[in-house]
Amino acid sequence: MRTVLLIISILLIIIVLLQSGKAEGTSQIISGGSSSLFTKRKERGSELIISRITLVLGLVFFIICLIASFE
Repeated sequence: MRTVLLIISILLIIIVLLQSGKAEGTSQIISGGSSSLFTKRKERGSELIISRITLVLGLVFFIICLIASFE
């Protein structure tokens, strides 16, 4: 069980690092420039796939942690 948890956590770290930043204009927010941070961005293609993989891995990680805590 711990080996599976370790593998999923490593995969989760890697997939999160592969995601593109959603807040590209954070420096403009601090300096007061116009920002498109809160505009709606639709994920397409590889961004959508990576986002869904992240969601699934996060859920699996959470469920395995809950199961492991009861053992």
